Amino acid sequence: MAQLDFPFEELKQYRGVNPCPDNLDEYWDKALEELDLFPWNVNLQKSAFQAPFAECFDLYFTGVDGVRVYAKYVKPLNQSDPHPAVIEFHGYHMNSGDWSGKLKYAAAGFSVASMDCRGQGGKSRDKIEVSGPTLEGHIIRGLEDGPDKLMYRTHFLDTVQLARIIMSFEEVDEKRIGVTGASQGGGLTLACAALEPRIKCAAPVYPFLSDYKRVWDMDLDLDAYGELRAYFRAYDPHHEREDDIFHTLGYIDVKNLAGRIKGKVLMGITIMDNICPPSTQFAAYNRIEAEKSCLIYHDYGHENLPGMEDRIFTFMLETLAG
Repeated sequence: MAQLDFPFEELKQYRGVNPCPDNLDEYWDKALEELDLFPWNVNLQKSAFQAPFAECFDLYFTGVDGVRVYAKYVKPLNQSDPHPAVIEFHGYHMNSGDWSGKLKYAAAGFSVASMDCRGQGGKSRDKIEVSGPTLEGHIIRGLEDGPDKLMYRTHFLDTVQLARIIMSFEEVDEKRIGVTGASQGGGLTLACAALEPRIKCAAPVYPFLSDYKRVWDMDLDLDAYGELRAYFRAYDPHHEREDDIFHTLGYIDVKNLAGRIKGKVLMGITIMDNICPPSTQFAAYNRIEAEKSCLIYHDYGHENLPGMEDRIFTFMLETLAG
């Protein structure tokens, strides 16, 4: 079989090369405190789309920096007791998807929420003001202004805020919350589970936002990670600040957060992935200290994985059922 990355046995031990800031936990603990400093202004509106066995809502809340964030929310009809909920996160540049894709959870007696990342392909707004580039992407946005202005800092906080909102609903059992997503959604899944310790289970698939320096070293700063190359070309062509840049990105590197996860994890890992290389996926997986398992797709890249959605659905049902 062709080899894209380290040999498989090395991948199973690899823990990443991107720097981890010494004050990472302090940084995120302080960031999470911001969520208590402003009104969330949660608003639920009946959606135009409805189903015979579920209620569908447009959910809006105010996130950090005063941005209105949008999520789809679906809850089952005729479910009197508090029940589990699943929160979904989407891929880079995309959105929360169609309503009908959420109905499998409602049919099983679960609520489900799907968030639109601010400034991407959905309804969530974006008004962050930073120095430097805004054209190429969200990884590099805010780098010129330091860790507190990183765009993904707000995305990570949005995931926690949405989880806490769903936990607060009277129809939801706050102790039975699962999170899932692929690519960017996989990275946000890990971030949410790391920053909100009450998350009971997480199912990330080929997570983005992990081990940036490894992507650079592999010369795969293309496609989703292409903004890294664009940033160096425009702002540091001699790489005089390379160490500082990757250190700053360490604050939003999900492999660095993975050790905080408390819930059970099922991860889908793709060995021929040249978008989110397998070493970057393993860097996050190998740092998870909670109960975990993975499904290895040896011949697959960044694409639809046969059977993965079914396994995640079963995982959520089995883990959150009681």
